[in-house]
Amino acid sequence: MATLHMSFYSAFTLSSLGLAFHRTHLVSALLCLESMMLAMYIMLSSWPVETQTTTPTLVPVIMLAFSACEAGTGLAMLVASTRTHGSDHLHNLNLLQC
Repeated sequence: MATLHMSFYSAFTLSSLGLAFHRTHLVSALLCLESMMLAMYIMLSSWPVETQTTTPTLVPVIMLAFSACEAGTGLAMLVASTRTHGSDHLHNLNLLQC
């Protein structure tokens, strides 16, 4: 199980590094966020199997619901920024500008 844990930790770390260093397009930032959520969902889903508990946990389902809400909000922001600014480049977005 150590290799399974290492693969999930490395997937989460690589996606967070991708989010930190490759912030040119909003689509790439959203994909990095989704891969982080996917790695966390798989880790939370495999946790009851590893601990051999018989009661199912509700945490992965709640995590999946939050991930779907995050994806919908991100796509809405992508469409809104593309319509107003003409592209999805993150350097075009300025929080200080109304």
